Amino acid sequence: MTLEEKALQMTQLMPDMLYHLAPANLTGPLRQWHFTDEQLRCAGSVLGRSGAAYLKKLQADYLKDARLPIPLLFMADVIHGYETILPIPLAQGCSFDPELVAENAAAVAEEASAAGLHVTFSPMADLVRDPRWGRVMESSGEDPYLNGQMAAATVRGYQGDDPGKKGKIAACIKHFAAYGQPEGGRDYNTVDMSRGMLRDFYLPAYREAVRAGAAMVMTSFNTVERVPSTCNKLLLDRILRKEWDFKGVVISDYTAVEELMNHSVAADTLEAGEKSLHAGMDIEMMSGVYAASLQELLEQGRITEEEIDTCVIRILELKNRLGLFENPCKDADEALEGQLCGCREHLELARKLAREGMVLLKNEDVLPLSADGPVGLAGPFADTGGLFGEWSYMGNREKTRTLREALEEEYGTGLVTAMTEPFRRDDMPSTAEEPSPEEAPDPGKNVHTEQKSPSPDAPFRRRPDVPDAVEEALERFRHCRVCIVTAGEPEWETGEAASKTDLRLGPNQEKLIRALHDAGKKVVLLLFSGRPLDIAPILDAADAVLQVWFPGSAGADAVTDILTGKYNPSGHLSMSFPRNVGQIPVYYNCYNTGRPALDPQSHFSSRYLDCPNSPLFPFGYGLSYTTFSCHGLKIAQDASTASALVKNTGSRRGETVVQLYIRDVSASVVRPLKELKGFRRIALEAGEETEVTFRITADMLSFYNEEEQWGWEPGEFDIMIGLDSQQTEGQRVSISVIS
Repeated sequence: MTLEEKALQMTQLMPDMLYHLAPANLTGPLRQWHFTDEQLRCAGSVLGRSGAAYLKKLQADYLKDARLPIPLLFMADVIHGYETILPIPLAQGCSFDPELVAENAAAVAEEASAAGLHVTFSPMADLVRDPRWGRVMESSGEDPYLNGQMAAATVRGYQGDDPGKKGKIAACIKHFAAYGQPEGGRDYNTVDMSRGMLRDFYLPAYREAVRAGAAMVMTSFNTVERVPSTCNKLLLDRILRKEWDFKGVVISDYTAVEELMNHSVAADTLEAGEKSLHAGMDIEMMSGVYAASLQELLEQGRITEEEIDTCVIRILELKNRLGLFENPCKDADEALEGQLCGCREHLELARKLAREGMVLLKNEDVLPLSADGPVGLAGPFADTGGLFGEWSYMGNREKTRTLREALEEEYGTGLVTAMTEPFRRDDMPSTAEEPSPEEAPDPGKNVHTEQKSPSPDAPFRRRPDVPDAVEEALERFRHCRVCIVTAGEPEWETGEAASKTDLRLGPNQEKLIRALHDAGKKVVLLLFSGRPLDIAPILDAADAVLQVWFPGSAGADAVTDILTGKYNPSGHLSMSFPRNVGQIPVYYNCYNTGRPALDPQSHFSSRYLDCPNSPLFPFGYGLSYTTFSCHGLKIAQDASTASALVKNTGSRRGETVVQLYIRDVSASVVRPLKELKGFRRIALEAGEETEVTFRITADMLSFYNEEEQWGWEPGEFDIMIGLDSQQTEGQRVSISVIS
């Protein structure tokens, strides 16, 4: 291979560029990087397009013109479903069911591979604590152990034991690292934390995904210890390659290599390419730094050809692992694509996962619904297929069953609807002014798109969330004892670049809920969102609250299953709900302080004057249509096991999640008040009791000390078992030896 061919193997572009078609969002590469036809014919991978017919033609056209028979890699953001859209990953975390998550990921891989894709940019293993950040929807939540279990399960589902096998695709974990903790919850913002915090909380989930065999890793946009992840040797070389022994491919995020100049760690293209290559960045996504700089860097002696070859070999090894040299189109098959995508079996799997991820937050004897009298249905999610959330481009909202359609099968003419107009795209926040000429982006500088950027100081105006037809709704619901209100945030207000400072429901949604409550109706609030919302202002006006997240293609049926009692809710929160935005970040596994707020009479303690420290709903919390007790904690004499009795104390069968927490009472560095170290999802008949046992291992007690050494320190530990992070039974034990 020539040096240019190697540099272009390390370059990822949009497939339309190979056909000289401009993408809808004109981006850096087409504006700034002038690729020749010969260069385009050597690009190593493309992203963002799918479909068996299209990708088969693209591969054939590419190989026909290529000097070397090296096939393209096809990658895309198949985040939570291909055509069958699963509930968002945050909802999947609430299932506490890694095996079901793996089974659904395997179904996604079948669809995506038949559509011609080789790699998905998933799972996202970022730990999240700030719901202002729009991308919390892509994470499993705030706990490193749960996130690791879910990320590993997703990798296993996508790849199986070999991503080259039929029906499998390669997984790319992202965003390495700590992307989920941007200052102020603002996307792409600075991340600054201690090394111990990084290792304790933010790295473990990525590590579990690597251990599960993930083929690729994507770096994050943010800085870690003042160095962008894209060229961060600590992350990419020391931790990922050397400590974790990762042998796969590392890819940048979109235009992140050239953005090193924006970060002020690279003065020009040459320095950006040099630093990225030294750190071990194999593929540059959607910019042309490598293509433009590697030759000159090599001539200047700033890089070596061995560094380039190492990256290219990893890329070629991935292509070989996927079997592309023998079969460049792998599983692309139009007939199979039509058969698998959106099939009944996949929809049923998605329905099961959606049900398990929904969390009953409140229920004052109104759910499940009875068949007595008409039922009202209102709100922007009542009659729409827009139940997917962001990163669901292949899902067909027009063909997706709506909640109204699902409930009409149950209640027929007994279902009364009002105020059901869905959100419109023009309802999203808009900026008040365009930038003046002196504020406009410098065309010589890198920007993400050519779309005009708003003034940084421009205020946001939020239009009414739904038309104010509350009085009309009250009139239509006058004979309804129970009214279902679908409320939340639009799909497009979640995901990338969707950070918000206001997490309350829209004013008309709150007005409707309050008005129905004041009119004496039983209000069932269904919350559709990609993040925990600020619902404290209207919590007292709702008799039942079911957090359904964005539930996906089978979401309407899953919601109906729960409302009617065909399925007993069993989800538990994977992310705490704040009492208000000013309390953020609020999470369960925090450190104690020298002045903890234990005595309410003590003024000089770490607390708020106007709000409790505790969340509105804690991590691990979730109600059921039955009740459970957890008691009788027992710790083995050698502390090798911990067990508790769990009983279904209600009148119907149900499932719950039993959770093991551990606290290191005194260590060489501060340790969290409690940490999830194990969980079991169990099903019990009414009145049934069972003993749940957890094995205590050295890994559960271990942490990174000041010297960044992994291990545990003998001493006292609190062992706790419960049904959420606040309601636990604990016992203090002294441990000096453990297997």
